[in-house]
Amino acid sequence: MTATLPSRPRHHRPDTHRLAEGEQVVVVGFGPVAGRFVDELLPEVEAGRVGLTVVGAETEPAYNRVLVGEHAVGRVSQAELSLTDAAELRAAGVRVLLGTSVTGVDRGERVVRAVGPSGAVVMLPFDRLVLATGADPTLPATPGLSEGGRLIPGATPLRDLADAAVVRRARDRGDRVVVWGGGVLGVEASLALGEEGCPATLVHRGGWPMGAAVSETAGRLLARSLAGQGVELVGEADVIGVERDEDGAFAGLHLDGGRVVRGDLLVVSCGVRPRVDVARTAGLRTARGVRVGHDLAADVAGRIFAIGDCADLHCDDAGCAICGGARHLVGLIGPGWQQADWLARKCADELAGVAPEPSWTPTRPAALRLKSHTIEFVTAGQCGGPLWSAGSDPARVVEWADGSAGTFVRLDLRADRSIAGYQVLGLPRTAAEVGLMYERHTPVPADASVLLRLDALDIARPRAAEFSPASTVCQCAGVAHATISEAVEQGAATVDAVRMATRAGSGCGTCRRDVEAIIAAAKEKSVA
Repeated sequence: MTATLPSRPRHHRPDTHRLAEGEQVVVVGFGPVAGRFVDELLPEVEAGRVGLTVVGAETEPAYNRVLVGEHAVGRVSQAELSLTDAAELRAAGVRVLLGTSVTGVDRGERVVRAVGPSGAVVMLPFDRLVLATGADPTLPATPGLSEGGRLIPGATPLRDLADAAVVRRARDRGDRVVVWGGGVLGVEASLALGEEGCPATLVHRGGWPMGAAVSETAGRLLARSLAGQGVELVGEADVIGVERDEDGAFAGLHLDGGRVVRGDLLVVSCGVRPRVDVARTAGLRTARGVRVGHDLAADVAGRIFAIGDCADLHCDDAGCAICGGARHLVGLIGPGWQQADWLARKCADELAGVAPEPSWTPTRPAALRLKSHTIEFVTAGQCGGPLWSAGSDPARVVEWADGSAGTFVRLDLRADRSIAGYQVLGLPRTAAEVGLMYERHTPVPADASVLLRLDALDIARPRAAEFSPASTVCQCAGVAHATISEAVEQGAATVDAVRMATRAGSGCGTCRRDVEAIIAAAKEKSVA
């Protein structure tokens, strides 16, 4: 099925490579976005129409990195993180290379060079190359933090299963964990530790956590909620050095002004940067990531594509009917999965001799949801500065805060009163309704306070009743209520069973309680 666009973007290249039967596709990286692409292309592999090789540097196949922090504190098992089975893929005809590092790409010869776990060099010819190399944690150049390019003992990022194991051991010992970085990943890590009773200190530069994503009012209320969960906050902190113990391991962070924040383990959560080393060996353009257009192609020939965290979507056409020349870096799992779906469809269409959709566009707006058992927070879209700042239009902003309850809502509206961006703290039903309005471009009522009253309803009412069949329950995977209900009716009696059947809950995990409610509602209905 092809999409009809208002006009064909000028960067579309109709004379580029089209995948033909019997050709070889090589995927570099085996994270959740690569895993999704492989799953979607699997029917073509099983039918013998295309060869597929996927190369992963880790020894585990694709798993859900978004929930690594949850795994670190014992809330999610490694089995629940799993997104694919290497043995099943191999049985279906996919060549799966784990523990294998790609060292270079020869675009002229169309060959990927890699080194396997034994040290043997592997040469992988390709007709189409898909880069899904993800992102690496950003490590500040702070004195004492690293040696020889590696973090000192007692310091770790929280990006993969090995990192999670380090944090898990610290949690089990009851160590004090210092989390450095006030972005969403740092907030989630410190909050999860605090919720599980592990002493945690969050050190961040701004006046409030998640300062780049939330307004001051929301940020300060969020900080109070974090403190209520046992997280010590150290804000407006400029780290100037790392203190080490007699064994050379982490002992504390030195701040400008003389304070030392001491701890037993340091979790470095200072952001991520797209992994572009493989792309650079191929001579591809890189900036904040691998430079791609709306067709996700990284080269003029249309043989190399980039998806997920490593893809830097850039459009040079100021009159583009799709984005108007906007530039952004995809960093959430939902858009990455959408890109994987689109590229797999493109491959399948070309193999079938069907004209593929010319461009990828987001099919669902992305939202950032805090993964927490105690704090409900979500933000999406663009929220401007203070209401009364120069150049702002207060008629386009709805903001409400209750300091005693720790709740907050901000809606930034367009001229037609549809939502351009929003932030909601502590009001789950309001957040759900506002999210639907944002997704569907529904105008906000003239009296926007009616949205606040949703959370004043009987809290015993099952959340499943709030969804219509077409409502999107899992925003990451785009799974509707009706799809989940059908899976439950067919025997999926647990959240994990629903995940395996529908992919709901396989992303950020914030919809798991909604899935539980849908399962519970179905059970009640069957008993009645």
